[in-house]
Amino acid sequence: MNSVEGINDGFVILDRCGVNSEQLIGMSLCSGIQGDDNLQSMLVGTVMRKIKSRTWKKQRYFKLQEDCMTIWYKSKKAGNTHSTFSVGDVEAIREGHQSEVLLSIADEFPADRCFTLVFRGRRGNLDLVAESAEEAQSWIKGMKKLIENLENMGEREKLDQWIGDWFKKADKNNDGRMNFKEVQDLLKMMNVDMNEHHSQSGSLEDDEFVLFYKMLTQREDVLRVFQVYTADGQKLSQSDLEDFLREEQLEGGDIQKHAKQLIERYEPSDTAKVLNAMTFDGFLMYLGSAEGSIFNPQRRGVFQDMGQPLSHYFISSSHNTYLMEDQLRGQSSVEGYIRALNRGCRCVEVDCWDGANGEPIVYHGHTLTSKILFKDVVTAVGNYAFKVSEYPVILSIENHCSVEQQRVMAQHLNHILGDKLLKSTLDGKAPIGLPSPEDLKGKILVKAKKIGGLEETFNGMVEDSLTGEVSDEDEAAEIDENNLHRESVRRRLKSKQRLSKELSDCVVYCKSVHFSSFKHSRIHSKFYEVVSFTESKARKHLREAGAEFVHHNSRQLTRVYPTGFRTDSSNFNPQEMWNAGCQIVALNFQTAGDGMDLNDGLFSQNGRCGYVLKPDFMKEAEKRFDPETPQQRDHYQPIILTIQVISGQQLPKVNIKEGSIVDPLVRVEIHGVPMDQAKQETRYIENNGFNPVWYDTLRFTIHTPELAMVRFVVEDYDKTSKNDFVGQYTLPLSCMQQGYRHIHLLSKDGTSIPPSSLFVHIRFTELE
Repeated sequence: MNSVEGINDGFVILDRCGVNSEQLIGMSLCSGIQGDDNLQSMLVGTVMRKIKSRTWKKQRYFKLQEDCMTIWYKSKKAGNTHSTFSVGDVEAIREGHQSEVLLSIADEFPADRCFTLVFRGRRGNLDLVAESAEEAQSWIKGMKKLIENLENMGEREKLDQWIGDWFKKADKNNDGRMNFKEVQDLLKMMNVDMNEHHSQSGSLEDDEFVLFYKMLTQREDVLRVFQVYTADGQKLSQSDLEDFLREEQLEGGDIQKHAKQLIERYEPSDTAKVLNAMTFDGFLMYLGSAEGSIFNPQRRGVFQDMGQPLSHYFISSSHNTYLMEDQLRGQSSVEGYIRALNRGCRCVEVDCWDGANGEPIVYHGHTLTSKILFKDVVTAVGNYAFKVSEYPVILSIENHCSVEQQRVMAQHLNHILGDKLLKSTLDGKAPIGLPSPEDLKGKILVKAKKIGGLEETFNGMVEDSLTGEVSDEDEAAEIDENNLHRESVRRRLKSKQRLSKELSDCVVYCKSVHFSSFKHSRIHSKFYEVVSFTESKARKHLREAGAEFVHHNSRQLTRVYPTGFRTDSSNFNPQEMWNAGCQIVALNFQTAGDGMDLNDGLFSQNGRCGYVLKPDFMKEAEKRFDPETPQQRDHYQPIILTIQVISGQQLPKVNIKEGSIVDPLVRVEIHGVPMDQAKQETRYIENNGFNPVWYDTLRFTIHTPELAMVRFVVEDYDKTSKNDFVGQYTLPLSCMQQGYRHIHLLSKDGTSIPPSSLFVHIRFTELE
């Protein structure tokens, strides 16, 4: 339903008392509901058990609301408050015993009655048991259908849905009409400032309602652009649209063909289509689509060469993957691995310690974090490793186990992972370099200590003894490195650890070794040796020998992880480490913030497969690139990035204080080599989170565009305290499209918050 029809429908049923809001509710999601038995039974409602643990199992009444968008549930006891969640918050539905909680009660409830709702971001799962297998299927299929409907909605439908949701919230007495007070409250909820003096009558007048609805959906900023290119003020002919694509969007290739496709795809009017023209509505739909967004669609799928050595890629990597919270008291969970792998992470960490009954356990040693079984972690990795990416997964094992339990670890790896576990070099010969992600598709690699080297495996040098000795330098020792226990640490670093041959044999291309110096590495180290640095150690090397560090990383893998002092599981800025060419920059995936925004941004390209090719100048063995002096490299070509921040649309409300409305400003941050690090802000707009307009221009000089990331942050300005976060979007400069673009904002958790967006104009120019 387009907005004009909406105005007319609203107008017909409008009288002096108020507004009927039914037309605006649940318009898009409920289509086709009549013929769907699953959705019909969800509307009636079902009693299911909500499970939190083996002992916490309570009955709840679950029901789909009439808007087909909200699930409502409450306790069977009278008087208890109810809870709701949106279908849009659900990321996936897992059938059967596919969560730790449901696995723990597997003996009590059969798999065909169990399912798990997995929420976006970092919210906990909802584990449910239906009364029968049929009812479980009804909810599983129904939820999947609703999620699919939601994903297929256009931007305009999302806007209508969003407005409908707010109307429902504002219609306090549920009479389907809104008096002036309710409309005023609605506007405040929607971040619009509307003072009492707008209407003396206490109700919403006819023309006021029409203006109100028009204001909700009108885009003067886009109209201005449209007017520049339309010859007759009504529509863009195909040649007008071609001019726009060529001159503003700076598109190359077959522009005539692309203009035709855009009209075909986004023009709602059949009359205009016949004329090969685009109306304003079609133009708005194009600019609100994926093609009109800031992210270049050609870089969404896998577009990079995946046949280069592993050391030539940045690899999405997680630290303390088993933790869901902080590292002192947090809960350890297999869910941490599932979530990381489902976000495209390709290197996960497993901290192994001796457990009871001869079974190794995983947890953050010497702390109060809870413990999980090593075999459960391996099972989860085996099940989820290749769901979103077919490229290799590295298991980074921190081994604190006795030789006996190391043997058990090796058994689990072999039995559970089977052929997925890489047990020998790819061709069975002594290799001369690292294989590529393409070569290793579908394989899980173990990164851990190893007795001897790869070469010895081929010339029979490793004795058949069952154990060997390796020097023991682990993260636990690193934690103490910068404090008073230096002597004891030195002693610990010199101690030897017994290693079982079975576990050692699971290590092929990723042998963990101690780092001496770049000079020592250049002469002695092997391509399959991996060093690990804390962030502070890595920074020190970067300061003292940046070019050497980059060169080292052109042929070997380096892992960098957060210092042990970050007991709150906060993250460092990964950009510094990418500047040095470090591939495995391990972050706490469970912690939202700038670090994860940058990680999500870098890996949102190339099919979200978890591997991104480094720029050529970081892969060359002969040349040296120093991130501190980017102007000294060959083919140095700085650019000027000009961003005009034009407007914002439907920004989320952040401050729940009564009557508070957002005062938004936009900050653009450049993350890259030190010379490129920069931030600039627009003005703040007072009391308008609904459709603020800036037309502010920000300019940046960028010396190494190939490494630059651009982060757009919207904040609620506060003159007395820290600004509140509203939304953000981060992407590599190399993935940005030029011209007029929408930026679809993300929440703190990295999940989408439709229909919130920014409208901007982007230009790159070479610095003469």
